Amino acid sequence: MADILWSLVAIRDYVGIFITWLFVFAFLYNLSASINTSQKANVYLSLIMMISYSSSTLFDMVTVSHLYYFYFDIVTLAAIFFYKRISKEAMPVSFYYVVIGLSINASLFLAMHYDIEVRGTLYYWWFWNVYVFGTYFTDLIMPLALIVNKDILGLAKLSNYLTTKFKPSHYA
Repeated sequence: MADILWSLVAIRDYVGIFITWLFVFAFLYNLSASINTSQKANVYLSLIMMISYSSSTLFDMVTVSHLYYFYFDIVTLAAIFFYKRISKEAMPVSFYYVVIGLSINASLFLAMHYDIEVRGTLYYWWFWNVYVFGTYFTDLIMPLALIVNKDILGLAKLSNYLTTKFKPSHYA
């Protein structure tokens, strides 16, 4: 399993470029699909993600700590929530996927920073697989959700269920 992990790490630059290309494609697709509609939220979400991922390609993963990528995801989340706050329209289904995906990535980046920089772990162990496959999976799901704008994994249903289930009752 360690050999597979190191093979995936060796192609991370190409995977990063591919993911960035997917976000550019998602933006261009949503821009062209929204020309005759008033719903522009997916366009702006795609734009924020495209700018974020395109900017992050300027970092060299070898010299830049995971903590910088954590900060980058937090700033991107802040930009998305700022847009949600100033926007008058309802957020699309892809909003949930982008927010959850960025949150997972940020958590994984912070955990890797703690593991490598704070604890000083330099040997392979199972969490590194979680990190690599987790970031690749969420990085693929986010642009796909922006393109199809469907509840692929049921996250929007789960979010709606949890917010209604744990909403404070006025009668308590």
